[in-house]
Amino acid sequence: MSPEEFIAKWRGTTRTERSAAQEHFLDLCALLGVPKPADVDRHGTEYTFEKSTRKIGDTAGFADVWKRHCFAWEYTG
Repeated sequence: MSPEEFIAKWRGTTRTERSAAQEHFLDLCALLGVPKPADVDRHGTEYTFEKSTRKIGDTAGFADVWKRHCFAWEYTG
């Protein structure tokens, strides 16, 4: 996916976070030329969507995208 295609697709979107987050992240991976979660982790133990996590303050939560030892990504509406 080219930068122009990414921008054209996502500029001005009115979709909700829930309906667009995973597709947006997959498009971002395509844009950057990096593996998508299912490309490298079929079981979702190292790199996945909707990972149960502990938040600051030790409360339960979910990361929209999570990669072990790398990042916890949270989209906001």
